[in-house]
Amino acid sequence: MGQIKVTKCPIEGLYIIEPAVHGDNRGYFMETYSQRDMAEAGLNMVFVQDNQSMSVKGVLRGLHFQKEYPQGKLVRVIKGRVFDVAVDLRQDSATYGKWYGVELTEENKKQFYISEGFAHGFLVLSDTAEFCYKVTDFYHPGDEGGLAWNDPEIGIEWPELNGAYNGTASAEGYTLSDGTPLNLSDKDQKWLGVKDTFKF
Repeated sequence: MGQIKVTKCPIEGLYIIEPAVHGDNRGYFMETYSQRDMAEAGLNMVFVQDNQSMSVKGVLRGLHFQKEYPQGKLVRVIKGRVFDVAVDLRQDSATYGKWYGVELTEENKKQFYISEGFAHGFLVLSDTAEFCYKVTDFYHPGDEGGLAWNDPEIGIEWPELNGAYNGTASAEGYTLSDGTPLNLSDKDQKWLGVKDTFKF
C-alpha cells in the first residue's frame, strides 16, 4: 500500500480510509484519494462527481438511498465533527438492516467508503461541519428514497442525542446533550421504517 490505509468494517462493503498525513510547523499534506491504493485493496470504483455541504450543529441528514441508480460514496469531513452512518439495504445480505457508524472529524481525517446498496446519513456534533463526498453515479432527480433515522428496527445509536421515539421520524423532543435541538428537513421527518419501506 502507498499513502492510504484501507480497513474493512464489520459489514461487508464498508471501509474506513485513512490517509498518511505529513506535517511539520508549516502545516500538513496528505493524499485524500489514490486509485492505485484503492485498487490494491480490491476497490475498483470509478467516481464521477464530487459534492460538498455545510451543516450547523444538530442537523441530521438522512437516511438516504438511491432507488434505481445506487451510488457508492466516499465521505469525509474537512471542518468540524459528524457521526456518519450506513445501513445495509441489500436483500440478499447476511447483514441486511444492520448499521455501522464512524465519527469523522477534521482532526482524525478518516474517510468512510459506502458501497452501493446502503442508506446513508450523518449527525453534526460540532458548531458547523463541512462534508465532502465522491460518488460513483451522477445525481438523478426523483431517484432518492429514505428511511426513518430513528427506526427502532434498525436501532442506530446516535451519540450525544437525547429523546424518545414517538412512532415517527419527527425531530420533535430530541436534543443534543448540550440542549441543541435536533434539526431535520421536512422530508427527512416523513420517511418510514425499514419494514414499511421495503415490503417483500
